[in-house]
Amino acid sequence: MPAVVVLGVQWGDEGKGKATDQLGSRIDYVVKFNGGNNAGHTVVVGGEKYALHLLPSGILSPGVVPVIGNGVVIDIEVLFREIDALEGRGVDTSRLLVSSAAHVIAPYNRTLDKVTERFLGKRRIGTTGRGIGPAYADKINRVGIRVQDLFDENILRQKVEGALDQKNHLLVKVYNRRAITVDETLEDLLRFAERLRPFVADTPLELNRALDAGKTLVFEAGQATMLDVDHGTYPFVTSSSATAGGACTGSGVGPTRIDRVVGVAKAYTTRVGEGPFPTELLDDDGEWLRQTGGEFGTTTGRPRRTGWYDSVVSRYASRVNGLTDIVLTKLDVLTGRDRIPVCVAYDVDGQRFEEMPFDQSDFHHAKPVYEYLDGWTQDITDARDFDDLPAAAQRYLLRLEEISGTRISAIGVGPGREATIIRHDLLD
Repeated sequence: MPAVVVLGVQWGDEGKGKATDQLGSRIDYVVKFNGGNNAGHTVVVGGEKYALHLLPSGILSPGVVPVIGNGVVIDIEVLFREIDALEGRGVDTSRLLVSSAAHVIAPYNRTLDKVTERFLGKRRIGTTGRGIGPAYADKINRVGIRVQDLFDENILRQKVEGALDQKNHLLVKVYNRRAITVDETLEDLLRFAERLRPFVADTPLELNRALDAGKTLVFEAGQATMLDVDHGTYPFVTSSSATAGGACTGSGVGPTRIDRVVGVAKAYTTRVGEGPFPTELLDDDGEWLRQTGGEFGTTTGRPRRTGWYDSVVSRYASRVNGLTDIVLTKLDVLTGRDRIPVCVAYDVDGQRFEEMPFDQSDFHHAKPVYEYLDGWTQDITDARDFDDLPAAAQRYLLRLEEISGTRISAIGVGPGREATIIRHDLLD
């Protein structure tokens, strides 16, 4: 049985949660392997909308084991707020497993995230201020707090003391903020420890044994390829590995066990936060996409920047992830356009780039080279087969498939779980 990675092709918000949820009845485990509560998935089931942040979307599928892997950073209060909200709506969350090696977001991580962004001013990254970046920085600096530390107060105190020795100097002397005490930090971290304990597990062992037993696993990325800390539009990126390689390091499952890598892309492009965005529309077309597509952040509510489909980005994502399939979402949003531009290359000071420029400055100055495809006016939300689509919509999809470098295996034509056209089986 397969192990499948599901990740974003663009800058996030592509509909990864829906893509994972669609496989729910056929999979046994869904693993979140990176990120924190700075990202969100919106899944619509039976007309009910669920906004997920830390929890994998598999939490909504009966019988599926949702797993928060070691590559995730966890705000424990947010985790239980999300669990309580789902339980209040009748969703069973008791199957959840949390890696003992996952790192915890401490109060000082959130504080530093917010004051640093304000301090940067025009050079800000555009973070959500939830402490994700500082928590990952602590991890790399080897002063981070892991889930397992919450169950040994002596170890936890030593780690907090070591972290605050440095951070309080920064807060007080650079940012003119008050010092944070060890005791208040311990109180914040320990208040949910006993409630968390039953969920904690050796998740790498659990997942590898599941694969040995023939179970089907889906690894669900937070954020997306163009926000990956190594392969994204650095420095306007997230702090974790959102590409296929991150599924292995963030879960403890080796690369030889991965069978398929599914990239999720919108039929157009969006981005939240700062950074370059070649196809961005700052006109009425951009606002039309935003309003028609409901392009406002699941986690933050921030309006998303919008633009036309960028095949240069898709080809790049296909290459660095080794994509086997693309799930294209929100095709229905484009209904009603006479012509639909698609970016097929970039122009940088008169030089044409068919592939992603390796130089950050070139990408920052890239102008889209558009090809114009015919649009359609027919409502496509009831289409369930490729042949049900208008001829122009079919041609649009086939052209995107051709220039993106990966087959389009599923097409979203509406927000509901059932509003999908399947062209190729993602698990076969």
